[in-house]
Amino acid sequence: MTQVIDLQDVSESDLPLVGGKAGKLGELTRQGLPVPPGFVVTTEAYQAFVDATILRSEIPAALASIQADRPETVDAASRRIRTAFEESDFPAGLRKTIADAYERYARDHSVRFSAVRSSATLEDLEGASFAGLQDTYLNVVGVDAILTGVRRCWGSLFTPRVLVYRQKKGFAHSQVRLAVLVQKMVDATVSGILFTRDPNTGENHMIVEAGWGLGEAIVGGEVTPDHYVIDGASQKIVHKQISEQKIRLVRDEAGGNRREPVPADERSVQKLSDHRLSRLVSLARLIESHYRRPMDVEWCGDRESLYIVQARPVTTIPTSTATAPTPSGTPPAASGDEEGPILRGFGASPGVATGIARILHGAAEMDKLKTGEVLVTSMTTPDMVPAMSQAAAIVTDEGGMTCHAAIVSRELGVPCVVGTREATKVITDGMEVTVDGKTGAVYKGVVVRGKPAAAAAAPAASGAGGAHVGHESVPVTATKIYVNVGVPEKAEEYARLPVSGVGLLRIEFIFTAHVREHPLALLKKGKKDELVKRLAEGIGKVCQAFHPRPVIVRTSDFKTNEYRGMPGGEEFEPVEENPMIGWRGCSRYISPVYRPAFLCELEAIHRVRTEMGLKNAMVMLPFVRNTWELEEIAEMMRAQGLRRSRDFQLYLMAEVPSTVLLARDFSKHCDGFSIGSNDLTQLVLGADRDSETLGRMGYFDERDPAVQHAIQLLLEGAHAEGRTVGICGQGPSVYPEFAEFLVREGIDSISLNADTVVSTIRTIASLEQRMKLASLRRMA
Repeated sequence: MTQVIDLQDVSESDLPLVGGKAGKLGELTRQGLPVPPGFVVTTEAYQAFVDATILRSEIPAALASIQADRPETVDAASRRIRTAFEESDFPAGLRKTIADAYERYARDHSVRFSAVRSSATLEDLEGASFAGLQDTYLNVVGVDAILTGVRRCWGSLFTPRVLVYRQKKGFAHSQVRLAVLVQKMVDATVSGILFTRDPNTGENHMIVEAGWGLGEAIVGGEVTPDHYVIDGASQKIVHKQISEQKIRLVRDEAGGNRREPVPADERSVQKLSDHRLSRLVSLARLIESHYRRPMDVEWCGDRESLYIVQARPVTTIPTSTATAPTPSGTPPAASGDEEGPILRGFGASPGVATGIARILHGAAEMDKLKTGEVLVTSMTTPDMVPAMSQAAAIVTDEGGMTCHAAIVSRELGVPCVVGTREATKVITDGMEVTVDGKTGAVYKGVVVRGKPAAAAAAPAASGAGGAHVGHESVPVTATKIYVNVGVPEKAEEYARLPVSGVGLLRIEFIFTAHVREHPLALLKKGKKDELVKRLAEGIGKVCQAFHPRPVIVRTSDFKTNEYRGMPGGEEFEPVEENPMIGWRGCSRYISPVYRPAFLCELEAIHRVRTEMGLKNAMVMLPFVRNTWELEEIAEMMRAQGLRRSRDFQLYLMAEVPSTVLLARDFSKHCDGFSIGSNDLTQLVLGADRDSETLGRMGYFDERDPAVQHAIQLLLEGAHAEGRTVGICGQGPSVYPEFAEFLVREGIDSISLNADTVVSTIRTIASLEQRMKLASLRRMA
């Protein structure tokens, strides 16, 4: 039995014995690269400790006590196991083996401070990266502290987060073993990360980031690192971005870490000299040459030397790059633009399109619009979706960035400008116009802009004029990426996007595109079977295109004014002063008036899952206000054969502040949450999302600190109960910095409009790569 092994004797073939981190670092040590010395307490030592202590019975007993529908049992099992690890004494023989290895290592390498780093056997697996989930301890002094650190690392295999993650990924707890790497701690004056190939574009550039001190301050967002770009062929520095750094994290001589201010004369200087940068690049080239693929390298340096503290493959390198967008402020590059735009509004959906303007005064005039024309109207309504899907572009008088026209056009990949105030007056029917959905400008005639609509719109099938995402690769992200689907007709096209499934399929859009009549009006005519059949066909079309990836079907959430505008709707819908916070969402489902229509929605979903065999259809409930309405809805769902289980999940939209404030209570009724950033922002800030005036004044903004605090509360409460949190609102699609905030806060998934999927994936992947500096806390 091999219970300890010197790092210099480890190779990557020893992964089952030493784990992923130690395996790679041992391999690099054998190749002569500067890796801090150390030794590994192996997985066989872990198993010997478990077998010789109470843990042999405590672990299976605690795990057996976990109940899938009771998150508190996960916490209790975790505490029970980790307490047993910390309170169990090492068997005498194992303790002596580790102590002797430590004394030999400390003597041979003049070690005072060590890093105790978890090295899991289930690490860096495709689709299930466990890196960073287990503990690491820095600046550890003495054999007793080392032994304590080893026990705690082993115990970190059973934190609630890891237990839930393993369960979600389908790994049996019995499969898991953990080795512990003990390494000499480098007194780092500078640290960072390096990619041997640009992870976003795949170009032959090396990307280096560097900051003073240990990497933890960088990861925590307390400092912004320098950013260097090195040409892969010439190895010359082609770009430097030097950041000001006011604080740094350094070793505390008493043990542990401490923060200290950076001297004023060092704050804005280059953190890594050109000479050291050249040395680091040379080391990275050797690593890439050894593994024969692009690599992600973590490094640190003291005052004399540079060290490699982690290396892993870059998961995905794009095979092609997108056309660079026209720099901000660059004027249009073509004819007809000399006089400037005839209208300006909000750029609600990116892309540029030219076509004949067709002015519509309501859904009754939809037949006037021919495919490829520009739809011009005062404001779109839900029943205009069929026409919107045929339009080359959309221009409205009214609306803000989250109005109906903005939301739907982004999902359809159609350039859109809203809130122009006078489009229906300035534009005449039949006029040729060019619409720039990014800048919010509308031009008379043909104007060639820097990026045509086809390139900005959602990727389409070959021959459809879209960007062919199937021909390029995008990075893999730890954050799951989903796509919002507006109408079923787009499903096959969007299914080719690099997404994990559909995060939002609105049933109400199937009403407008497939049913085209108020559901209660159809029921009154005795056409229940027809209603269910049309809904099932629309839902099934999307589920079939994405199968086996999940499709989250959000039950209907039209407001009374929108339902009233549908054919037959006036008979059943009241006139409300403020329908945005009126009779909508779950309150409709439990009302005697709308309950029969809601039951038809549930029957259609059940039919998709049973008769069509598409088990990837899940359900999400919108505009949830109270838990008692959920209990009644759950009874209705069970009566329709929809019961929460391992293969059928129920999600809640987190839009109303009550859901956020009582997230732990609501968690008992669902499998996860999806943030509706539009409504949540509206209700937190008291700002009508459809108000053009407030929109122009800057009141409606998902990035507001109050909204972000609400999201943090939701994440904290939901994750404490083992529930996932995603987002399907407009925010991440519109504001990349908002997407970054979500990732940093630990969002589990983001569902995007199709036109922003690829660009946002690249943004998130880049951020996640930077966040990997967190593992520098485990460096030596």
